[in-house]
Amino acid sequence: MTRLLLIGPPGAGKGTQATELAEAFGIPAISTGDIFRYNVKNETPLGLQAKAFMDAGEYVPDSLTNAIVEDRLQQADAAPGFLLDGYPRTTDQVTELDRLLEAAGTALDVVVLIVADTDEVVSRLLKRAAEQGRADDTADVIRHRLSVYEEQTAPLIDVYGARGLVVTVDGLGAVATVTGRILDALAERGLRPPVASK
Repeated sequence: MTRLLLIGPPGAGKGTQATELAEAFGIPAISTGDIFRYNVKNETPLGLQAKAFMDAGEYVPDSLTNAIVEDRLQQADAAPGFLLDGYPRTTDQVTELDRLLEAAGTALDVVVLIVADTDEVVSRLLKRAAEQGRADDTADVIRHRLSVYEEQTAPLIDVYGARGLVVTVDGLGAVATVTGRILDALAERGLRPPVASK
């Protein structure tokens, strides 16, 4: 079983790397951002609740996020492992994830911290906004999201670091280069893909 968590600021390439790593390890990439965007696009009740927070650059409240993650982790494809992207984002969510994993008799294996230069992050997000027409990626909202990340998410690095779970990887460079850095860091922790990676 491989249970991974990716942490990093918005625009650090977590989603791209989640896809690459999930394919390499044969586990689902569970992205709360993708789940919420799907619900917003399809105007589900959850999506309508989440939309106001996302449009303002705020995180969706823990109660909504915890429920959707718990349901997702209980699905059959997550039994052999999973890769979380975008959850947990707060120390309260860490406590909830600990509870969920303990109830299932499991725990996280490694927390991958992807780091990237702030100017590069802003540039990436503005480019993505233009390409995808994402209403949640305006310049003001990007700056606010980075501020919220620093306030709420960065402390998770301390929590998981104290448990000896964090590996730090430079997120700048070609996708394959960054993926290689992550796979090397995981191999040093004894985690190797069961299938050949790209």
